[in-house]
Amino acid sequence: MRSRKGFTLIELMVVVLIVAILAAIALPILRGRIDAAKWSEGKAIMGTIATAIRAYHAEKGPSGGLPGVFGVASNGLGFIGTDLDGTFFSSAAFAFAVTTMDPLTFTVSCTAAGGNTRTNRPANPTSESLNQDGIFTP
Repeated sequence: MRSRKGFTLIELMVVVLIVAILAAIALPILRGRIDAAKWSEGKAIMGTIATAIRAYHAEKGPSGGLPGVFGVASNGLGFIGTDLDGTFFSSAAFAFAVTTMDPLTFTVSCTAAGGNTRTNRPANPTSESLNQDGIFTP
């Protein structure tokens, strides 16, 4: 008698079933991680804006008035054109509001939907904001 080497059909089916179960568990977890990775770009840009607001405050002082909107105006933060454009977020997705200059309180917000022309935007959450204390809130 000759000995045959190889896998039986049952063994192959068990392996396929195990791989399918692992894939069914891993895909929802990975989908959430993809959105979190996309939001890391938005959070980095919001941090850049917050740093510019703090630098403006340090240079002009509390009596320097509120900074203007994005742009090269004499009282603006100095962002021009596509300075804030990334892969998933365009500069139109960002906004900031300075509430008071003494003490400095501000909010920088980013929206993944409205006004954003980029593709492959993160789906969840649809917006994030950053305050003067460095706290992000969805």
